Amino acid sequence: MSTVAITFADELRSRSDEELANIFRLRPDLVTPVPNDFSALAARATSTPSLVRALDSLNLWQYQIIEAACALPEPFKKSELVAVTSEQTNFALDQLWQMGLLYKEGNNYRTPTNLKLLIGDEPAGLGPFSVKKIDLDTLKKVPQASQEVLEKLIWGPPRGQIANIKKPGNAIGWLLENNVLVALDSHTVALPREIAIKLRGGKIHKEIFSNPSKLSGKEIEQKQIDSAAVANISTILRWCEEFLHNLSDETPTALRTGGIGVRDLKRIAEHLGVDESCAGFIAELCYLGGLVVIDSDDQILPTSAFDLWLSKPAEERWYSLVILWLDTSRVSGLIGKLGDRSIAPLGPELDRAGASLIRRTALKVLSENRQVSPDFKSIQEIIKWWNPKRANSDFVEWFLREAEWLGITGQGGISTFGINLLSGAEDLGIEFALPKPVDHILIQADNSAVAPGPLLPELAAEMGTIADIESRGGATVYRFSESSIRRGLDHGKTGDQIKSFLIKTSKTPMPQPLEYLISDVAKRHGKLRVGSAHTYIRCEDEGLVQQILHDKKCEHLRFRKIAPQVLVTDFELLEVIGELREYGYLPAAENASGVLLSQPNLRRSKSRPKPPRIISEFSAPQDAVVIAAVKSIRTGERSRKVEPIIPGTSSNETLALINQYIAEGKTLMISYADNNGGVSNRIIDPISISLGTLTAKDEASDEIVQFRIPRINGVAPALTILENKADLDL
Repeated sequence: MSTVAITFADELRSRSDEELANIFRLRPDLVTPVPNDFSALAARATSTPSLVRALDSLNLWQYQIIEAACALPEPFKKSELVAVTSEQTNFALDQLWQMGLLYKEGNNYRTPTNLKLLIGDEPAGLGPFSVKKIDLDTLKKVPQASQEVLEKLIWGPPRGQIANIKKPGNAIGWLLENNVLVALDSHTVALPREIAIKLRGGKIHKEIFSNPSKLSGKEIEQKQIDSAAVANISTILRWCEEFLHNLSDETPTALRTGGIGVRDLKRIAEHLGVDESCAGFIAELCYLGGLVVIDSDDQILPTSAFDLWLSKPAEERWYSLVILWLDTSRVSGLIGKLGDRSIAPLGPELDRAGASLIRRTALKVLSENRQVSPDFKSIQEIIKWWNPKRANSDFVEWFLREAEWLGITGQGGISTFGINLLSGAEDLGIEFALPKPVDHILIQADNSAVAPGPLLPELAAEMGTIADIESRGGATVYRFSESSIRRGLDHGKTGDQIKSFLIKTSKTPMPQPLEYLISDVAKRHGKLRVGSAHTYIRCEDEGLVQQILHDKKCEHLRFRKIAPQVLVTDFELLEVIGELREYGYLPAAENASGVLLSQPNLRRSKSRPKPPRIISEFSAPQDAVVIAAVKSIRTGERSRKVEPIIPGTSSNETLALINQYIAEGKTLMISYADNNGGVSNRIIDPISISLGTLTAKDEASDEIVQFRIPRINGVAPALTILENKADLDL
């Protein structure tokens, strides 16, 4: 005769080692840390956080079965659950039991209380159970007017509002009198669960979705997909590089709450030639890779890891960013306005649990439907089937857009590079597919230059300093201007050095207008110098000093002339330089000795990279970990059962007994006090004693542990303890 389990912990004790191993494989969060015994395992498995993770891992079919189980009175038979769902439930029920979302009571099943709370009081739109006896034959006599009321409540919501329960009207009144409806309060009536299931034809759901729908979309050749994807890969690497160089050139200050401000993000987006959502994504991608950090002085700067990243092959650079994107819990699509507040890139508000799960599900669907550019609604429905609790339509849209930016997909279909990434291939095929870097530019007559392909990193960095990117594509167009040349001079270049670089790099001759522009800006650059007095200006050109002093645009800076060719102000040096440049002057900074200062060519953060934390999804544990966990729980259970029986021993007796048992090679049971004064029983294999410390193998953790002799309250052979316990139980 089978023994009926009284609690979930009892039912877990009756499971085999393989069945216990399965619950750890299906719910990896239960193994970290390993529970002490079955009571602890049951408590954790039925805790709300663990159940939330378990529900998140269910597909729509499994979730519908759990909903149905929570809707039935308990305990229920397998046949009862199959009757209100479908015959196919037999195939899913065993896995749900192995996960611990259902547990057995003899031949019946129960669901954990916390699971019912998570599913809600109205599973599948069903109301409460009736407290009165119901005659289902009454449903054959329902008047037409009352039938219309029932039609609105059958599939949920099961509640309806009325003005006054004492004057419900004829239609609702008949239903209340015959217990077809129940009154919840003076203004609310509800359809009892038993009647709703009967009116639904004995089923709980209108339709059981045992399989996902088929993906629909436009068929597209793999060659076309890969061609678009490799262009996206080249572009995203260039965007990241340009973004980080721009941070070095024009370093923004982080918001008080952390992250890049709205104005700085807009400026960066304009520099890259993308919209702000894309600029925010690029910032987040570099943040994930540890290429950018918010420094201790709130400056947002590239890290030294950026220079190492630049030296790596393109495929390695791409992989290092994309693999982090797959697993991150940060959702860059949230950047911008969310309600009445603004969410900033690099800020602390972008984490969302389940983000990685949706990304991987979306890519899994695309991998199973290659050479298809999917309709958004179709792929959204399939992802919703796989992750009914997590699949947010906005998230799906954002992640598909980001996969396209990254080159995992091309024109909507998954690329060969994306397939290789997901399969863990060593060679992703990117190096072969990418166009080879070029080492030259073509200067045009209109003060622009064309790079006929991706430039070598050192050339791209140099061009980014002295020119602005005007357009991108297969070729990049750079534009030279007064401000871009001045930027190069600020970075320590001279006019002659800029000319030499362009003559050496360009395969076309330098036009005379560009040469004149460089000479003119270089001649004026540094003629006006700004230093700290609090801030002072000195200039050998007395006329220029007078011009600034009487310029109405500069009045708010409150300049004072303290000597011929010298002005001072109370404003900060960087602010004065910025304002004067805005008004058409070209000042340069100098130090206390009057030496002209140039900005460092490479500004890097002194702080170490601080990649954001990840709200991780638990991955399936290795078999060795699972086996050790099962053994630990079994051992912990044995220890718990024999707690009261270990005899107390003095320190001398403890030493003598342990030395004896070491010589005999016996397994011991000890009563051990921890740092907090708590006492627990441990089953150990003693190894040696040295300096008042016992070194032994702990059977529960299978690790070598050290025990302080003064904290051992009692010791005895484990076999003797277990035999004594068995005699007492009998």
